[in-house]
Amino acid sequence: MSGNNESVLKFDKVVFNHGHNKPILEEASFSVRRGSKIALMGQNGAGKSTIFKLITGAIQPEEGTVIRGSRLSIAIAEQVVRRDQLDWSVREFFQNCFKEKVYDIDPKITEVLEVVNLKADFDRKLRDFSGGQQARLLLASALIQNADILLLDEPTNNLDHSGIEHLTKLLVEYKKTCIVISHDAEFLNAFTEGVLYLDIFTRTIEQYVGNYFDVVKEISIRVEKEKRKNAQMDKKIQENKDKANFFANKGGRMRLLAKRMREEAADLEENKVDVRREDATIRQFKIPFQEDTVGELVNISSYSIMQNGKIKTRPAKISLRKNQHLLLSGPNGIGKSTLLESIATGKADGAHITPDVKVGYYRQDFSTLDFNSTVYDSLLSVLKTHDEERLRSVAANFLINRDFIYSRIGDLSEGQKGLVAFAQLVLLKPGLLILDEPTNHINFRHLPIIAKALSEFEGAMILVSHVPEFVSQIRIDEILEL
Repeated sequence: MSGNNESVLKFDKVVFNHGHNKPILEEASFSVRRGSKIALMGQNGAGKSTIFKLITGAIQPEEGTVIRGSRLSIAIAEQVVRRDQLDWSVREFFQNCFKEKVYDIDPKITEVLEVVNLKADFDRKLRDFSGGQQARLLLASALIQNADILLLDEPTNNLDHSGIEHLTKLLVEYKKTCIVISHDAEFLNAFTEGVLYLDIFTRTIEQYVGNYFDVVKEISIRVEKEKRKNAQMDKKIQENKDKANFFANKGGRMRLLAKRMREEAADLEENKVDVRREDATIRQFKIPFQEDTVGELVNISSYSIMQNGKIKTRPAKISLRKNQHLLLSGPNGIGKSTLLESIATGKADGAHITPDVKVGYYRQDFSTLDFNSTVYDSLLSVLKTHDEERLRSVAANFLINRDFIYSRIGDLSEGQKGLVAFAQLVLLKPGLLILDEPTNHINFRHLPIIAKALSEFEGAMILVSHVPEFVSQIRIDEILEL
C-alpha cells in the first residue's frame, strides 16, 4: 500500500461486544502500514466508529490486542460537536485538542482554518456556527494535531463541492497514515489505496489492496461466484432429495440407497459456501401525505441570511401548495439550516405555515429525536393511534430489526439515527416535509431509494442538500438561491 512496510497499527484477534447481545468484532485481525490511506467500509451500525474508538484507546478490546507503534500520535475528527463543547470559543476548542497548553496557538488555528475554508474568529462560540461550519471545525481540529494516524469519520458531511475538493487535495498530499469512514464513493476513490471491510455478518475485517472502486468490484465478483457455486449445489441437493424420495417408496434394499442419498444431500448442504451477504438495502417506501390539506401550506415572504458576519433580510415570493417541492441553495454558513429551523418551529418572521399542517422535520443533527428514548417509543410517539402492525412493518422497511428496535436512540450510529428519522416521517403522514441534509451519514446504497420517495412525495417539501447527484434524482419545482 505504501513504500514503507513498517506497520503503525495492528489488530490481533480482537473481540469486542456492545453489551451481551451486540457482538461487533469476533477475532478481527488486520494491519496498517505507515503512510497508507485506507477506507473503512461496512454497513450502517456494523461498528465502524467503534473500531476508531479501539484505535484511539477510548475503549479496550475484551480479547485480543490492538498494537500501536511506539510514541504514536492519533487524531480523530468526530462526526458531530459534543454537546458539552458547544459553549467553547474557537480558541478553547483548538487548545483542547492538545494535552499540554500550546503557546501562540492563533497562527496555527488561522492556518488550519484556511485549509477548511473558514475565517478565524477566535472568540466566537461553537454553537454560533452552522452544521456545515461545525463539520469544518471538527476536521480542522484533527488536522491541527499533525498526527501520525489521522482518523476521519464522514468528513464530507456538510461540506459543499469546493470544501470536498479542498479536503481531497489535502489528503492526497498528507504524508502520514490516514483511515477514513465515508459514504462518498468518488471522494474515497480519489485518495485511498486500500480498504478495510467490516463484515456485519462474520464480524471480521477483510483487508483489500487497490483503490475504492476496484475493491467494490472485486467484492461483487466474489459474491457472484459464491452465488453461482451455491446454485449448482442447490440443484444437486434437490436431485438427491428427489431420488431419495423415489427410492424410499420402493421399500426393501432401495431404502438404504434412499438413506445414502439423503446423507449425501446433507453433506452438500454442509459444504455450501457462506455467501458474503452484501449490505442490506432499505426497501422501497412511500411517505404518505396529510390528506385533509387544501390550498397554500406554507408562505415565505422574506428570509434572513448571514453575510460577512451580518444578518441580512431579503424579500421573497414563495407559496407552496400540495405537491410542490422547493430547494434552498447557497454556500456553507449562509444560514440554510437556521432558516429551515425557523420555518419549522414557526419562528421565522417572513414565513408562515398554515395552521393544522403537520410538519415532518428532518434535522441534520437529529435533535428532533429524543436520545434517551428507545427506537420503538420514538416511532410510537408520531402515530395518532397505536397500530403495532404498521409500526413494525415500517420499521422493517428501514432495517430496524428486533435487536435494534429496543435500543436507546443515543446508542445508535449516526446512520441508524437517520433511518429512524425517515421511519418517523413515514408514520407521521406530514403535509409539509422540511429536510436538512438528509444524505448525511446514510449508506450510499440507500440514497436512490430515499431520493425516489422524496421525489414522489405529494405534500409540500423544502429541501437543503449539498449533494448534486442526490438532488438530481428528486423532482424540484422551485429553487430559492440564498
